[in-house]
Amino acid sequence: MNDRLADHAGRYYAEKLREHGATPRGVDWNDERTQRLRFERLLDLITPTDEPFSLNDYGCGYGALVDSLAESHRAFAYTGYDVSAEMVEEAARRYGDEPRARFTSDAAELEPADFTVASGVFNVKQEAPDDAWSAYVIETVDQLAGLSSRGFAFNALTAHADPERRRADLFYADPAAMVDHCLRTHGRDVVLRHDYELYEFTLLVYLDRRPPVGR
Repeated sequence: MNDRLADHAGRYYAEKLREHGATPRGVDWNDERTQRLRFERLLDLITPTDEPFSLNDYGCGYGALVDSLAESHRAFAYTGYDVSAEMVEEAARRYGDEPRARFTSDAAELEPADFTVASGVFNVKQEAPDDAWSAYVIETVDQLAGLSSRGFAFNALTAHADPERRRADLFYADPAAMVDHCLRTHGRDVVLRHDYELYEFTLLVYLDRRPPVGR
């Protein structure tokens, strides 16, 4: 079931890319400003230092996170993964000259990294039943943890969004339930960001919070 749901999502985003190109709308975001805000919240996971680190971008789309990452960090090794081969081809074309980045559409090629982030991968359930999609979300969150040694972060549409703004094809997660799952399953160092302007939340989960370099 979960493989089928992921496959459906991959086809959905491939169609968005064909329709809108390598733009925020091509990964189903409204605009670049809100896309970058989401990236900022996810990258709150990483303390700004010169210490090298590795990062998996789970559901990387056309690789736009690379630009935000390069603006705030210098020494990193980035791996972008997306279930859509078309997205990965576009990302590799755009960032083929970036030595710190590589991309794959094969989940078996993903290796554990210091950090893993996922932006928007839980939002579009299409016609999947809520219970099936909820199970898929939890399984994927646990995969993010398994791919990470120091921490992981993800965002999701919030169940506290105004009812009149909700769409039947989107999934709205209960932030309290997600916090509870991560606390019970992945440790006590969890940060919920539900304080920014979008109808969503970001969850930061630290598995090994190290002190800043030099402390």
